[in-house]
Amino acid sequence: MGGPSGTGTLQRRLGPLDAAAIVISNVIGGGIFFVPVIVAQLVPNPTAMLAVWLAGGALAFAGAMAYAELAAVRPRAGGEYVYLRDAYGPLAAFLTGWTSFIAGFSGAIAASAVALADYVARFVPMPASAKPVVSIAAIAVLTLIHVRGLGPGRFVQNTLTGVKVTAFVVLIALGFAIGHGDPAHLAGGGTVMPLSWLLALVPVMFSYSGWNAAVYVAEEVRDPSRNVPLALALGTITVVILYVALNALYIFALPVDALATLKDGRLMDTVAERLFGFTAGNVIALFTIVSITASISAMVLAGPRVYFAMARDGMFVRAAGRVHPRFHTPAAAIVAQGIWSSVLVLSGTLAQLVTYTGFAVVLFSGIAVSALFVLRRREGGASRRFSAMGYPWAPAIFVVASLAIVVNSFWRAPLSSLAGAALIATGVPMYYVVRPRRGRSG
Repeated sequence: MGGPSGTGTLQRRLGPLDAAAIVISNVIGGGIFFVPVIVAQLVPNPTAMLAVWLAGGALAFAGAMAYAELAAVRPRAGGEYVYLRDAYGPLAAFLTGWTSFIAGFSGAIAASAVALADYVARFVPMPASAKPVVSIAAIAVLTLIHVRGLGPGRFVQNTLTGVKVTAFVVLIALGFAIGHGDPAHLAGGGTVMPLSWLLALVPVMFSYSGWNAAVYVAEEVRDPSRNVPLALALGTITVVILYVALNALYIFALPVDALATLKDGRLMDTVAERLFGFTAGNVIALFTIVSITASISAMVLAGPRVYFAMARDGMFVRAAGRVHPRFHTPAAAIVAQGIWSSVLVLSGTLAQLVTYTGFAVVLFSGIAVSALFVLRRREGGASRRFSAMGYPWAPAIFVVASLAIVVNSFWRAPLSSLAGAALIATGVPMYYVVRPRRGRSG
């Protein structure tokens, strides 16, 4: 399990709740604060709107259970990099890892850090030139924490996730208990065309992305064949319950047609004002700072395990495949991601990069779930402590839905999708550059 130089080994110190916390924080970012407005515009009916979020949650759960079986059979660091490597070969695996590094994790970390600086500026006035410093400082601090081991990293991650979930639960409970909403908002509404409902599923699925986060740290989870599936289930179900309850609260506060007319950044302020009689801008900003920090922390923890797995196969900088002898973390991989994320903060191309590769999250997760069919056929007699629920129909539906979302991305935004595909394709020549050094080490 050690890196190429044998400097140390990863340690199995994470339990199911630790891994579930990584899932929850990876999923719950800023999307839940603006995507419901987009969904209300596409689906002007409260029942249909809530059904979209339930359907998205069901798809996420189906994907999570497919990943759970893959992780139970292959409890290694790296997630879909490992599954694609074994099912479809090293090129497909390299492309998912390459995309994760240049944009998937690093770009998302940078984008979240930029948003974090904007919210911090509400409390600490600063010139625009200082915001990148705040963003990079946040990345650096969380990188250092996770370099120093699963002990401090797990403590910070669990604390941030606990505060985030508690805040959501308190908001939902108080909103329905003492809020000045109207239950009538949850009934009636306009007619919804099937195509609009399906289109609404696209932003909903992006809001659920991150449900697979526990598999990246599978090599550091105790009894992974049991605990990784448990973490994926607990994390995904928790997010689904919170998302559906939050959307019900939004509709309780505002009719769907009013929800659909809200401007960017006004959802939580408007809901709080309707429910409690005051604008909660600063309260929401504080909560958002915690929420975004938890998301960055989870990505700083999960992403480097992909590059660590790549480096062990000779497909990334060799140092990234080493385990720190004292901290037992892939320290070089964590630092490399932190440096590249910081470069992206300063690049001025961050928004385009994240937009271009947004569909890749869905694309590679769909391909990874399809790997379950390939590996089952190839290894039909292998013993499994966990089998994907609803196999073969549930994972098949997930694959088809993922394909539909990717096709929709190219249909609705062809230029940015083609640019993203081109960015991913730059990994092909890079693969042939590093391929001669490939030599899997276990």
